[in-house]
Amino acid sequence: MHTDTERCVRAVQSKDARFDGWFFTAVLTTRIYCRPSCPVVAPKARNMTFYPSAAACQQAGFRACKRCRPDTSPGSPEWNARADSVARAMRLIQDGVVDREGVQGLAARLGYSARQVERQLLAELGAGPLALARSQRAQTARLLIETTGLPMAEVAFAAGFSSIRTFNDTVREVFALAPGELRARAERGARVPVAPGVIALRLPYRAPLNPSNLFGHLAATAVPGVEEWRDGAYRRTLTLPHGHGIVALSPQPGHIDCRLSLTDPRDLTQAVSRCRRLLDLDADPVAVDGRLRSDPLLAPLVDAAPGRRVPRTVDAAEFAVRAVLGQQVSTAAARTHAARLVSAHGAPVEDPEGGLTHLFPTPEALSGLDPEALALPRSRRATLTTLVTALADGSLNLGEGTDWERARVALAALPGFGPWTVEVIAMRALGDPDAFLPTDLGIRRAAGQLGLPATPAALTACATRWRPWRAYAVQYLWTVDDHPINHLPT
Repeated sequence: MHTDTERCVRAVQSKDARFDGWFFTAVLTTRIYCRPSCPVVAPKARNMTFYPSAAACQQAGFRACKRCRPDTSPGSPEWNARADSVARAMRLIQDGVVDREGVQGLAARLGYSARQVERQLLAELGAGPLALARSQRAQTARLLIETTGLPMAEVAFAAGFSSIRTFNDTVREVFALAPGELRARAERGARVPVAPGVIALRLPYRAPLNPSNLFGHLAATAVPGVEEWRDGAYRRTLTLPHGHGIVALSPQPGHIDCRLSLTDPRDLTQAVSRCRRLLDLDADPVAVDGRLRSDPLLAPLVDAAPGRRVPRTVDAAEFAVRAVLGQQVSTAAARTHAARLVSAHGAPVEDPEGGLTHLFPTPEALSGLDPEALALPRSRRATLTTLVTALADGSLNLGEGTDWERARVALAALPGFGPWTVEVIAMRALGDPDAFLPTDLGIRRAAGQLGLPATPAALTACATRWRPWRAYAVQYLWTVDDHPINHLPT
């Protein structure tokens, strides 16, 4: 979008928050870059230039605005709606792969050479993988500086910087303030007191956001010991690269309140990225709802509660296991099966609030489970053990940089994986916004009530008019049934 100058200027002049994260405005006279909704007086059109990413602005020598804090904009919805190599690269960078494995590791995961990845990112985003990772490190450093009392040296290494000097130089260059000045500004502001070791954040999103199905689904399917709904917040344990964490997420007007407890602060970037992905916070609800509203059968559902998101997952392998456990059983039965697996194979954790007890077991931890100990039909035991083996040995990859169609083919080749299981994993674990569940019982009931075709083939053909947002159409169709997943827990 950043190449459409006229449209960008109109968005800046109208301070349209819908475009935050889609592009960034760099002001040539002040050398500052802003989000489109920046509250200051809009600069003259001739003094504006536009970039597709904060990293591109920083690389061009612009510093972040202190009023609108463009580095905290919602992420571009493009990276969650596309499956090409650039979108996959962005999802991997957001998950910290460049910091952990370098550009070569990123390229290896994508199946390209480092030079090809660099060229593709430069062409579309105006910045290469190192510059994008550097911008992300700067944002992580800012969060740690402003929300924790960690010494600056610990902040630097937790954010992924290789030296104190690089950390200081980057913070000054990006924010035009020294690290100590950033912390002093934060301490002067109104801050909500939190328990020691807890990082309190606000996760932005594009309005509207309907929390009912999002948090209702997560609460209704929560696995005891791993997830819970408590005091208006969804809480769960997280398995992260350097340790584990506990997160509490609660919907608030204009943002999601996020409280993180991490065993290693180096995992902050990954934890935030996974929480945003879980809640689908980088979606563009205006585009989605506009497309679905064009169908007169869906329009009343959209108008009744716009802004529905797709509840996703913090760990694709975890969700794949849970999808198999949930085959042809009720939500309550699926929770029971998962809870037994967690208590037998999950790593224990300490929760100061007492509700969470375990991490969900990794594929490696499950690879040695005894199938006879599972209270499942024999065929489903074979399905589960085959899935766990494929995830553990790496022959099946469901990670952030996975090609969605290749993953579908690999899943369909496993015994016991029918269309419903493959598509629900594509929708919630892989994040494909166009995944569709024509064989789902709730979808078929909704189709009958709305006058849509009854057979899966005919319903799939009818749903082509909802593309590329069929996963969001599923969320609206599910509301036809009065099910706990559609209601915000009390």
